[in-house]
Amino acid sequence: MTVESTAARKPRRSAGTKRTAAKKPPGAQPELVQLLTPEGKRVKNGEYDAYVADITPEELRGLYRDMVLTRRFDAEATSLQRQGELGLWASLLGQEAAQIGSGRATREDDYVFPTYREHGVAWCRGVDPTNLLGMFRGVNNGGWDPNSNNFHLYTIVIGSQTLHATGYAMGVAKDGADSAVIAYFGDGASSQGDVAESFTFSAVYNAPVVFFCQNNQWAISEPTERQSRVPLYQRAQGYGFPGVRVDGNDVLACLAVTKWALERARRGEGPTLVEAYTYRMGAHTTSDDPTKYRADEEREAWEAKDPIQRLRTYLEASNHADEGFFAELEAESEALGRRVREAVRAMPDPDHFAIFENVYADGHALVDEERAQFAAYQASFADEGEGK
Repeated sequence: MTVESTAARKPRRSAGTKRTAAKKPPGAQPELVQLLTPEGKRVKNGEYDAYVADITPEELRGLYRDMVLTRRFDAEATSLQRQGELGLWASLLGQEAAQIGSGRATREDDYVFPTYREHGVAWCRGVDPTNLLGMFRGVNNGGWDPNSNNFHLYTIVIGSQTLHATGYAMGVAKDGADSAVIAYFGDGASSQGDVAESFTFSAVYNAPVVFFCQNNQWAISEPTERQSRVPLYQRAQGYGFPGVRVDGNDVLACLAVTKWALERARRGEGPTLVEAYTYRMGAHTTSDDPTKYRADEEREAWEAKDPIQRLRTYLEASNHADEGFFAELEAESEALGRRVREAVRAMPDPDHFAIFENVYADGHALVDEERAQFAAYQASFADEGEGK
């Protein structure tokens, strides 16, 4: 019997019937690569241990410092938005391990294509945190030179950066370089056509690119179950390249798996899909209210898997860090918060007419008309003031 005839004999659902996602058994956990448990215990993994085997206590403290300072910067930005200093902010709260682990796996000559939430990766690439805030304050279109740090500007259009990364990686391969490219996107973006196209092109052309999906469980208000009927990392199978799911709250596992994937790419073995299974602890952006669509119990369960606390527990249990280290880091965190606040409030307002520049290379009659209308609108405020 053919597939078509079998499908034809299946009963049709009525218009009002909803398809429900399969539920995991109570307490079931997804299969993933993990090197550090939520309780802060180091566990062995025969395939990926080698990629962190030579990590030093100093480097472990560095990963912890990265996560703490990134979280502090993120919290400060959220507060600034609430105070009216930023128009919007996309928090990374809870995703620090996925970003710091993968970011520290990159080499200086690798190229990174982020979305709009990769503040931790930007930190790893040496982008000044205050430069990330200009766009959200509305004073610039990015704030940094992508070629200075091999870190592309933030991409607001969902999923489009995966195509940019694929094209760039194809160019890297043609140039004969041994560097790699990494593209970040979320679970919601995995449903975009751009992502599917980038998978196809990267596979066919064997592009040296790593697709790093931060599955934080929620694409705004839609759960992952509405994005796919299989785990996201398994999608790679259909395109002919490897997919791996890693504990996104385990900074060591994220470091190891991303190192492995980037080395594959540099050796000319093509693309890899890494799904970092993590959780967005805060809102999608500051315009979102997650209490409207998810339960408090869900967040509380993930708080127990906090990426920063598990590494601190491991550092303390291994005698790799003392109270002096944590106290110094707390002071550094406070200083970073002050610097961010002062930098944002000191940003000059942009020229109101800058929005009309560089729209067309040679100018355009419609843009000229709009500029004149806006100038008249601005002038009307001055006229009203003079008349009083």
